[in-house]
Amino acid sequence: QVQLVEFGGGSVQPGGSLRLSCTASRSIFSIRAMGWYRQGPDKQRELVADITSGGSTNYADSVKGRFTISRDNAKNTIYLQMNSLKPEDTAVYYCNTVWLGVPAWGKGTLVTVSS
Repeated sequence: QVQLVEFGGGSVQPGGSLRLSCTASRSIFSIRAMGWYRQGPDKQRELVADITSGGSTNYADSVKGRFTISRDNAKNTIYLQMNSLKPEDTAVYYCNTVWLGVPAWGKGTLVTVSS
């Protein structure tokens, strides 16, 4: 089993930036992929970005060019750098991976983009 804990949410004005981090309770070196999802008000949870153990990345069209996902295997942590934030980015952001075939989720961190 692996536990995931997210940090870095908060309130920011449109155009601002935030960096989220997600730390795992065990080494992520061999974990094939980790990712960030989000769920906005009255919306379904959606994939924001993911990253493989080899460093390949994938982004939702809505965040391409604004968000960057990265991982630091030595710190068992992945990051989501969010720039040029928009009100529609307001959501709870969740870290996700699959460990031994079982999905694992963090509890989420709230990001609010508002003037």
